[in-house]
Amino acid sequence: MIGTWIRLDPLERDDVPGLAAAAVDGSLWKSTVTVIPTPEKMPAFVEQRLADVGTGAWQAFTVRRLADDRIVGLTNYLHIDEVNRRREIGGTWYAASAQRSAVNSEAKLLLLDHAFGTLDCIAVELRTHSRNAASRAAIERLGARQDGILRHHMVMPDGSLRDTVVYSILAGEWPALRERLVARLAAR
Repeated sequence: MIGTWIRLDPLERDDVPGLAAAAVDGSLWKSTVTVIPTPEKMPAFVEQRLADVGTGAWQAFTVRRLADDRIVGLTNYLHIDEVNRRREIGGTWYAASAQRSAVNSEAKLLLLDHAFGTLDCIAVELRTHSRNAASRAAIERLGARQDGILRHHMVMPDGSLRDTVVYSILAGEWPALRERLVARLAAR
């Protein structure tokens, strides 16, 4: 999938150095509200993602900035439910230099367009840590509606318990939300 600022490519083993460099840009693994591997653990992380892809319940994409052809992050379709035509967009992270830019908005536009337009999804979920204020704000700017909070949903790497906020966008909501997102990207 290709946009104006980014391209989403299926994850490959050869992406490890680019993903490690993206994680170094901002020391992303230090975050307590996301799970991002250290550069040393990136090979095992990519192997696990590729194994997840092999199950059919996950699709992983590197996010490549077109201006410099640099990998700046990772995003995924996960919890793919073909029968009920649902999936989640998540496991997303970006190098610090790509944050608060058009990168995330355009990645969501590409993924949501593909989910609703090509895959005929009924709904797309977005989930985040209840304490991840930046992620929650970005999801809410998309126009996603909060469905609820899964209390003590995950054990984080530091042993803390994560409450997960679940949002969704329905197929019927997407055209109006898409129009707003396209206008916001055009203003950049």
